[in-house]
Amino acid sequence: MRLFKIKRKTRIVNIYHKNMGTLKTTVTKIKKTFLGIPFKTIHVYRETYHGDVKDIGECEIGEI
Repeated sequence: MRLFKIKRKTRIVNIYHKNMGTLKTTVTKIKKTFLGIPFKTIHVYRETYHGDVKDIGECEIGEI
C-alpha cells in the first residue's frame, strides 16, 4: 500500500470575465494525498474559451 498518491480532479465552474460575461469552464486540480486525505495542492489549471490550457494565476477572471 502506498502512503502518498497524486490525484487529479476536474469540475465545471461558472466564471465571469468582464469582456465575455458568464461562461462555464473546466478547472482541474492536482493534489497530493496521504492515506487518501488531500493535504497539498500541487497545480491548478483551466481550459480557456478557445480550448487552450492556462494556469489559474495567469487568468483575469472571477469565480461566481
